[in-house]
Amino acid sequence: MSPPLLKLEQLEVAYHRVITAVQGVSIEVPKGSIVAVLGTNGAGKTTLLRAISGFIGLDDARVTEGAVRYRGERIENLRPDRVTALGIVLVPERSKVFENLTVAENLETVVPRAGADRRRLAESVFELFPALARVRGREAGYLSGGERQMLAIGSALACNPELLLVDELSQGLAPLVIDELMQRLRAIREQTGTTILLVEQNAQVALDLADYGYVIENGAIVLDGTPERLRGHEDIREFYLGGGGERRRSYRDVKQYRRSRRWYG
Repeated sequence: MSPPLLKLEQLEVAYHRVITAVQGVSIEVPKGSIVAVLGTNGAGKTTLLRAISGFIGLDDARVTEGAVRYRGERIENLRPDRVTALGIVLVPERSKVFENLTVAENLETVVPRAGADRRRLAESVFELFPALARVRGREAGYLSGGERQMLAIGSALACNPELLLVDELSQGLAPLVIDELMQRLRAIREQTGTTILLVEQNAQVALDLADYGYVIENGAIVLDGTPERLRGHEDIREFYLGGGGERRRSYRDVKQYRRSRRWYG
């Protein structure tokens, strides 16, 4: 079996040198796979992606223990530009785009990895996202939420990544738009071979897409497995898939006690 493209080994991340946000996280992302990390707000999902991509340093935080290995080489605490040059690109939360530039101009601002054909990469984005091709001359500030998210993904693809990190793709979007975006991620993997690490609160859509999943709570991995195994787990059905009925309504008040007993005890 070939080694994973990305491997986190007992990773620990601290903010301001004192606040531990991620503790002892170990995950593997095989080449060509789609792996999902599920968790609620504040669980540590975004911190995990920023630690991999190098942006964690902008938050006065750093990896204090463990390792981030990409193609077997340690990359923790590298600058974002060096991580991107290696082939790892982050699609940040809330679809960050240049609002005063057109769709085409947004793609033209991207600097791809050495040796890549910038024009061809931009055209491949329009092939993957026909909706963007139809509005290529429109300023990004006038796009819908779904179109902005497509452009954010497209801008990342224009960097010619080998590993795409996607942060909360579904946030604030309508179900039909989310379905379309997830289909586009699947097409990206199938057509380009790009490996994808996706962090999501929406467990249903993430598990429909992923080959493997991890659940993170309070900065630690508490459960992992195939989508089938996770869907069949009582806690996942209750806390993430809405299978808890009346009990789930009081989840906000009792989640820490109940999940601590089930996952840590």
